[in-house]
Amino acid sequence: MTSTVADLMPALGLRVTAGPVELRGLGDDDLARLADLAAEGIHPADRMPFYHPWTDVEPELLRRQFVQYHWRCRADFSPTSWELNLGVWHEGTLVGSQGFSTRDYLVTRTGETGSWLGAAHQGQGIGTMMRRAMCAFVFDHLDAEEVTSGAFTDNPASLAVSRKVGYRPDGQKRLRRREGELAVNQRLVLRPEALVRGDSPVTVEGAAPFRRSIGLDSPGLPATASEETP
Repeated sequence: MTSTVADLMPALGLRVTAGPVELRGLGDDDLARLADLAAEGIHPADRMPFYHPWTDVEPELLRRQFVQYHWRCRADFSPTSWELNLGVWHEGTLVGSQGFSTRDYLVTRTGETGSWLGAAHQGQGIGTMMRRAMCAFVFDHLDAEEVTSGAFTDNPASLAVSRKVGYRPDGQKRLRRREGELAVNQRLVLRPEALVRGDSPVTVEGAAPFRRSIGLDSPGLPATASEETP
């Protein structure tokens, strides 16, 4: 039998579809296209909606750091700590990324969503659709009991998406954002019964192998197991 990369890394075989939006695993060619999209711009230069100011670098360096980050997420993936970063296609066009990150998921059944869209694709309702799709996926197919998120209080667009999806405020914390800059981060929480699912049903391909890769449906795999090969 000849294995594919998606056989070995089931996240690459995931497809989560909701109406015109599709979330799917990112191959290396997809990563290169997504890096170009990020380098074209995600937000105005005088604003910083992210906790880590990863876009405050030259475009060439941003592209390299972008793919390195995604490769690290693949390399470090294990049932005890994982990040799922899916590309987002809207009507067949790659427009951004939707993520879910967690630690000790087999115990906590919780994780945090994070996402971004290329500047040309913002303000069209895509952010709400892709977040709803990810939350429906983790609740319905990964047995999540809670999803968290966060946004700075000066990022009304992200906070508006969270409200439309059904998140509720869960306190605030004061953080350093850029060097010497204070920003207030609004924490948010979503539970299955509060999810606003929207009009499009969510369909999923590749859920079963992904569940096994994170330790679900794998009774022989202890919660502390590592995916590392000697």
